[in-house]
Parts: sequence; structure tokens; C-alpha cells
Amino acid sequence: MSSRTKIITTYDPERTIQPIYTGGNVSLDREGLILATCLGEEALLTDLATGQLLARIEGDGEVLTTLLLTPSASHLVACSRSLSMKVYALQRSENDTPLINASLLRTLKPHSTPVVTAAVDSTGTLLATGSADGVIKLWDIRGGYVTHTFRGHAGVISALHFFEVFANERGINTKSHNKRPSRRDLQQNESMSRSHDSGSTFRLASGSEDGKIRIWDLAKRKPVATLDSHVSVVRSFDYSADSHIFISASRDKTAIVWDASTWKSRKVMPILESVEAVGLLEEGTLMYTGGEHGRLRIWNVETGRELTEEQEAGREGDGIVHVLRNSSQRFLLSVHSDQSLILHSTASLSKSRSEVLIEPLPILRRISGTHDEIIDLAYVTPDRSLLALATNSENIRLVSLASSKSDSPSAKSARYFGADVALLEGHEDIIICLSVDWSGCWLATGAKDNTARLWRIDHASNSYQLYATFTGHAESIGAISLPSTAPPHDSPERTNPLDHTPPYLLTGSQDRTIKRWNVPKTSSSSSRALYTRKAHDKDINAISFSPASSLFASASQDRTVKIWSAEEGEVQGILRGHRRGVWSVVFAPKDTPPTSGENGPASSNRGLVVTGSGDKSVKIWSLNDYSCLRTLEGHTNSVLKVLWLPTPTSSPTPNALPSPKRPPLIASAGGDGLLKVWDASTGEVAATLDNHTDRIWALTVNPETGMLVSGGGDSVVTFWKDTSSATAAQTSAAATQRVEQDQELQNHIHTGNYREAITLALALNHPARLLSLLQSVVDTRPPEAGSISGVNAVDEILGSLGDEQLLSLLARVRDWNTNARTCVVAQRVLGVVVRKYSAERLAGLGRRRGGREVVEALRVYTERHYRRVEELWGESWLVDFLLGGMEQLGVVGEGEGGEDVRGDGDVVMVG
Repeated sequence: MSSRTKIITTYDPERTIQPIYTGGNVSLDREGLILATCLGEEALLTDLATGQLLARIEGDGEVLTTLLLTPSASHLVACSRSLSMKVYALQRSENDTPLINASLLRTLKPHSTPVVTAAVDSTGTLLATGSADGVIKLWDIRGGYVTHTFRGHAGVISALHFFEVFANERGINTKSHNKRPSRRDLQQNESMSRSHDSGSTFRLASGSEDGKIRIWDLAKRKPVATLDSHVSVVRSFDYSADSHIFISASRDKTAIVWDASTWKSRKVMPILESVEAVGLLEEGTLMYTGGEHGRLRIWNVETGRELTEEQEAGREGDGIVHVLRNSSQRFLLSVHSDQSLILHSTASLSKSRSEVLIEPLPILRRISGTHDEIIDLAYVTPDRSLLALATNSENIRLVSLASSKSDSPSAKSARYFGADVALLEGHEDIIICLSVDWSGCWLATGAKDNTARLWRIDHASNSYQLYATFTGHAESIGAISLPSTAPPHDSPERTNPLDHTPPYLLTGSQDRTIKRWNVPKTSSSSSRALYTRKAHDKDINAISFSPASSLFASASQDRTVKIWSAEEGEVQGILRGHRRGVWSVVFAPKDTPPTSGENGPASSNRGLVVTGSGDKSVKIWSLNDYSCLRTLEGHTNSVLKVLWLPTPTSSPTPNALPSPKRPPLIASAGGDGLLKVWDASTGEVAATLDNHTDRIWALTVNPETGMLVSGGGDSVVTFWKDTSSATAAQTSAAATQRVEQDQELQNHIHTGNYREAITLALALNHPARLLSLLQSVVDTRPPEAGSISGVNAVDEILGSLGDEQLLSLLARVRDWNTNARTCVVAQRVLGVVVRKYSAERLAGLGRRRGGREVVEALRVYTERHYRRVEELWGESWLVDFLLGGMEQLGVVGEGEGGEDVRGDGDVVMVG
């Protein structure tokens, strides 16, 4: 009888979408290619064009407060709340990969309080740090020493900015004074003289929370001007050498233009919002601002008039906290308080006239620093090239799953894996659930604003529009579902799904009702509920359609699941058995084979349903009698999401053995951060997947490729690839190779080919056969002259092993040495090793991983064997003494049959 081949189910995390920014500083290199961001205590370097992670620099356990990248990307400076400042040298990897190697140059303690703000000059030589103690320090980045210390501010240093002033602009004499500089002066000015020509000098602007601005001359090491016009925290500066103006912005909702020659105020510009970032464009003729309203605004510096058309203020969390300018790529990177980054094109500003209103700067790309807590997700578009994410916000994020790259970080066509493609805005509160139709062109969302919305996804035309809004529930919508049945092949709905809306959708709410909505034929038409049913006694958590869309199931916190007819909205059956609220319910695909229950075979002709509950269990139900067939237990926290995995469809290769049919599988996601894959036919866990550090709320699967996607509270999206076929092939190949090598080993042993036999036995980890081989060598009679083991060839082989082979051999010798029956072989082999290898080589093995334990065990048991030999040796002297004494008496003893045994052991017959 042939035995059934066991199917091994394996999934590997193929790719992940992880956070790159959770607040703090953001920095760019001069070319605008490398983005440095703070991720808690870690610093990340990311390729802005491809989204690839270039380097991850671990922190010291405390959150980073300041992060700066030098313009040439040669150094990275990171300051944390632990009062430390670390300087890293950055270097591209020598191989073909674009990764960056970061080596720590030095760790310094710059201030007595955490560094709040920092700035680096254009040459990447000088670093300025400002702290809450009101002190400013200038550092030589390469040398690691302080060049200047400035005091004078009364509060926290809130802004720093280097700028260069040329001699003809300063109106000063650049000739050196007759006074001989001190040695300290020469050391402090050395860093500047290396990179700054004698015709210019660098100055530093500093601002504090008291609203005062000081301009410091680095050559004279003293302030040349104190500007006192702001009445709140100064947040940003910029300087234009072309217009010879200096501009400052504050949270007092103003920006001030200063004359850089006289340091007098030219113009006070009312911005009417708390300003966090300001900068000059187009040779100082234009100015941009960004602040609490979350919108970039362009101003005419000369007239003080805003050029951008009026923009609606953003929501809470949209506020701009920082703006980075890149002249070579002509874009602005705005950093928002919701940890998102937006690239704005400035190319159109060069063609605009200063007196004409312009549209807001075009958005090139959005970058989500973190997706926050991922509540739900789904594949969209017909080719499943986009992923829709509900991220604990009122917007849906569409991210790309393609692998195309762009050489330009500002390219609008950049669609690398994980890149933000669009933001669906319309809901007024957090989105809780979403559902996609069979085509992937229509996406339905439900939110805490008591409404459901239907979106039209036309990825080919980059069109993502709100089609309809469904209003009628009294409380939050926690469940939504679109029919999953595809129309007939030749129907217009199948051919062009973008022009044919889904026929209807279902919603379930915290108001305990279920509504079926007719989808309007046009976006301008109103929608209405075809019927409303009081469904459960508590919140409704999930709704799922059957494969034919004739039935649907609703899961509730009241611990029940109800099966409904989709057309009439009548209850067909109730599933009772869970001890806590039910979070998820899914119908089995129509081709799922019947599954036997725990109490024996059970018919399931009408289909199966799987549920996940807060009681930490997964249950499989039969739709014939609505009974529970199996209860799957293994999670240590609530089961939040369940789904059936599609059966893989693979075309058989020629001359290939037929692969065993895989049983139906169920995937479940839990609050314990684990994914479990279950064999529905046996109820056993087929695989446990672990790549999340928080609860997993969202789970979906690609019906074509079988790619499993999970998202959770740790802001991580993991793509799990089904590697069962590859694992089975590798296992089969390894088993075949093992059999062949076993036969080869037996052949070598039979023919006495010691070298190949010993090395192969070590490689295959066959201690029994290796012991048998060495035992036969030790038992060789007579032993070869000069051999320790008994055969000179074996001595040579044991004396020419590599480190790994030698350590493996000593591990086997250690095991044999603990047994009295095999210790002789162990001691012979150990004798060969000790004589053939130097003490330095053996000591090096003891320092390897696991080597110390092996050597220590060999020493202990070898000493025990020698003590036993010494005890036997002592006992043998006592026997010799007794026999010698008896020999002196003449007759040692009388044996049987008249024999006399003498002390010398000779037997003499007595007459």
C-alpha cells in the first residue's frame, strides 16, 4: 500500500513596506538623491528615486532629536535625548549594490541638554548645534572639536542657518590685522580656511523662542547684529546673495525681509498662520512659506503679495513642520506633522510673472513616512498592481506594487514598490473597513463618519474618483462588502468593468443594522437603501458574500454569525458557539472539497464558512445544518481576520511526477502578532508566520499568485510568498542526494578508501558509521609500524582536516569519550589530533563558536580515564608485591590435580 506524501506548507516574507519616518528631522544631500530620516532611535538613509533602504543606523536607546546629512553625503550627524552626538562617515559599498556603509567616527557630548536644532554649512565642514540651554556651538565635523561657542540667547535655540557673505557685500577690509593670532585662533580657523576663500566669510544666523535673532561673524566670533522684531518663536531663515536680503519667519504669523547690509527691516509680511518654514526662490524674488495650515504658499518678496491662489486649510495633522529645498532637481520637500513627505515641483516658477496668480505647486510624489496602524487593506486594479490601505485616518492610501524605477527623485512617474500613488480623500473620520469587487476597479469604504463611499479606480489614466456616498446609518460603519461574483465572460460588465458599477453593496454598523444599497447608475444620482435589517444585538464587525453572492454572512460582537439571503435579506441560519465576539467571517470558495468534522464525516454540499473570534479560536461551519465542524485553537490572543487560501494552479512539467493535492488551507491573523495557516481537513497548524510586533488587523490574498499580505498595528505590511512547492522540491532533492551519498559512503567503507569515507561521514553527519570505520582501524592486527590509530593512512587523513571538519570530528570524539565501550577509539583519535596539530591551531578551535564546550568536555573525561588507569596501575603493584612475597615462601598455593603454582607464574607438575 502506498503511503500518502505529506505536504509541507511554508511561507516566506518576500517583501515588506516599513516605516521610514516617525517624526524629527529630515535631511537631504546636495543632489537630492539621499534622504535621511529619523525612525525613533534609528537613523535611516533612503534612495529618494527608488525608495530603496540604503542604510539603517542603530541608536543608543533614546529617541533622536536632530539628524543632519552633509551636502556631499560624506557624514551623518545624529543627536539623541541621551545628550550624545554621534558622527558617522558614509561610504558607498564596494560591490555593485547601492547600499551605504556607515562607520562611527566619534561620540561626543555637545551640550548639557538635548540638541534641539542643528545646521551644516554648504561645504560640509562646519556643524552648528543649538540646545535648550541657549548655547550655540560650532564643530569641525572631520576633526571633532569645537571651533566656536556663542552665548547670548535667553531661551531654547529654535533655528540655525549658515550663509556666505562676500567682501564687496560686507564693505569690510579683508586684509589681516597686524596682531599676531594665537595658537587657539589658528586651530579654530583652520577648518574654515581649508574650504572658504579669502574673499568671503561665513556667518551664522540663530533664533530663539524669545523671538530674537542674532547674526554671528565666524571670523570675529561675535554677533554683528541683533534683530528684535518677532514676538514668538523664530522657526526658519534664508539668505539670498543675489538680492542681498535675509528673511526670517516665526510662529507670530509673520515673515520679515531684512536688508543684509544694514540689518534693517525692509518689510513685514503678514502670513496669517503660524509659520514653520520659509525660503527664497528665483534669485530672491519669490518666497515660499509653510505652516500650520499644511499648504505651501508662494509670495512676491518685493510687493509682499501672495501669488498662489487661495487654498483651503488642511486638517489637523496636515501642518508643515519643515521644508527642504533642492535647486538641482527643482523641487521642494515638505514634511508634515502626520509623518508624510510631499515633493512639490518648482519648475513652473521660472516662467511665471511676479504679478500673476499661479496655481499651487504641482505635487510630484507623496511619501508616507509611516502608515500608522493599518486597519484594513485590499488589492485593487485588474492586475492587482496597487494596494489600498486604511491607516487609522480619514483617507485611503494607494501604494504601488510594481518594481519600476526612476533615475530622478522628482519624477512623477516613479512607481517603485511601496511608492504612494494616490490619496483618496472624502471621509471625515477614520476609515474602518474596505471591500473591492471582482475586477479591482471599484473600492467601497466604511468609516466612523457613519457613511460608506464607493471609489472608481482607473489606474491606467491615474484617475481615482469618488463615485457615490451612502448615508443612512446612525453610527459608525464597521463592515462593508461588494459582491464577488464575476459576470459572464462575454458580457459588457466583464469586458469594461470601469463603465459598469457593482449592482449593490452591503454595510453593517454599530447601530446593529445591515443595509443593502443600490449603486446609482451615474455619480450624480442619489443612492438609497433597498432594505434595512435589525441584525444583531451588538456591533457588526464583518460582512462576507458567498461565492455565488446569493448568501451573505454577518459577524457581531454578540458572539453569533448569521447567514442571510442576499436578495430578500432574510435570516437562513445562525452560527452559535463562540464565547466572545466574532471579528471575521468568510465563505469557502466554491471548489473547496468537503471537510470532515471532529465527530466523524460531515456533509458540506452547501459550502463552508470560517470564523475568527475574540475567544482565540477559529471555527469551520457547515452550511447544511449550521453546525461547527472543527475548532482550531492555537492563537494566544483574539483572532481578528480569517480567509481561505486559493488552491495553487500550476501546469505540470513534462516527465514530472504528479504532485500530491494540497488540502484546503485557512489563514488567520491574531492580536498576538502571528499569522497561522491551518489545514482545514485535519485542523492542524500547517505553518506559523511571524514578522509583526503588534496585532495584525488586516489580511488579504492575491487570488492569482496566492501572495498573502498582512498589515498591523506596527505599521508594517508584509508580503508572504507561498514557497511550499519550492520547499517540497528542495526536500525531495535533498532526500535523493542523501540516499546517493549514503550509498557512496558505504562504497568507500567497503573498498577501504579512508579519506573519502571519513570526510563524507563528517559531511553527512553519520557518527555511527564513522565510529564503525575508526573502530575497524583501531582493531587492525597487527597495527602498522609508527601508527597511532593503527593505520598510517588514517593518521595522515586525521592530521589534514579543515577547521570545520576538525571541530566536527572532536565533537564526535567528545561523545564517544563519555562511553567506556567507545572511549578507546576516542583516545586513539584524540592522540592523533594532539600530535598532528599545533597548540595554536587547537587553541583557535577553542575560541570558535561551540569549540570551548567541546574542548572542556574532552578534558574532563580524558582526565577521568587517566585517573582510572592510574588506579589500575597502583593496584597492579599491589598484586606484584603479594605474588613476590608468596614466591619467597616456595609454594604459593596448591592447585587442583597436584599442580603447584609459583609466584613467577610458571606451572610445575608435582611428582
